[in-house]
Amino acid sequence: MTGILPPDLAAWLAAQAEGIDAGEVPAAPILPRLADAGLVRIGVPAALGGSGGTVMDAVETIAAVARESLAAAFMLWSHRCFVEFMVHTPNAALRDRLLPNLLAGRLAGASGLSNVMKFLAGLEPLQVTARPKGDALVVDGVLPWVTNLRQGGFVVAAAADPGDGGPAMILALAHDDPGVFRSADLALMGMRSSDTASLRIEGARIGRDRVIAADAPQWLPGVRPAFLAMQCGLPLGLAQRALDEAAGEGGAGRAVLAAPIAALRARLDQIAAALETGLAIGSFVTRPAALFELRIALSDIVFQAVSLELQAGGGRCYLQGPGGGFARRWREAAFVPVITPSTVQLRTALDALGRAA
Repeated sequence: MTGILPPDLAAWLAAQAEGIDAGEVPAAPILPRLADAGLVRIGVPAALGGSGGTVMDAVETIAAVARESLAAAFMLWSHRCFVEFMVHTPNAALRDRLLPNLLAGRLAGASGLSNVMKFLAGLEPLQVTARPKGDALVVDGVLPWVTNLRQGGFVVAAAADPGDGGPAMILALAHDDPGVFRSADLALMGMRSSDTASLRIEGARIGRDRVIAADAPQWLPGVRPAFLAMQCGLPLGLAQRALDEAAGEGGAGRAVLAAPIAALRARLDQIAAALETGLAIGSFVTRPAALFELRIALSDIVFQAVSLELQAGGGRCYLQGPGGGFARRWREAAFVPVITPSTVQLRTALDALGRAA
């Protein structure tokens, strides 16, 4: 299985998970460790420097990291999404310039496309503009929540309204662009060492060689399945770990939980199979509702999984020492429904699609 981590990386993540969640471990070395283990290259064509495989292989890899640390997996998801954008950009020169450093983890990639995913679903306007000025673009706006903005060097994908009636475009903004300002890390309840911050963009002047896609509405449906499917790897891995913890609790009094644990495992397997099939045949491109439904189902399942872990562990889960891992997974599960697009946004989009039908 592609999603099995190298033992040394799995051990490091397990040892550092609490510190990553609490912000006690520096964020900077996390992505390079994941990249050194080859995780970023999984699902990327060998011709572009990857190790081959499919998007589902990348989903399984993100799930494997999420078993140990959702924060580290969230960073991998954001980075891997930007890599996927480079795989699919028609701008070969930009891809050739950025991809080697992205695959090696020397440059942190960030997916700032949550806003445009909501824009496509009719949920909110674009928050970034890019007006032409000579042979350049002048960019203004805000990205309120972006993960993997490494202080030492990042590149972020942003959707921008050209303001001239043309289609929205996708741009690559860099940490050292004049006019791009990173906030301090957001004061999250957990997952603190994830380089999550906001970006303020004021008159940033970039060349047109930074355009990832000139027509966002036409280009984005092709990459949205990978964006959301890889996001599904987060609750998949977390739920699997919580169920493993629940099943590992001994005692005759816990036997009553065996059936619901098995049923939830079977449901996770069904969702993973549906993800793999939909990605393989390309049905999520034309039928995004099916993928939205899987993402919503996983948000519900991950809560059921940590609830079973709590029931199996009993009072031990509420003790600071023995219950530390459970408490972190409980907070991680609470984060899953609010990851953009949130489950509320996805339900709203499904409702709109149902009315349109």
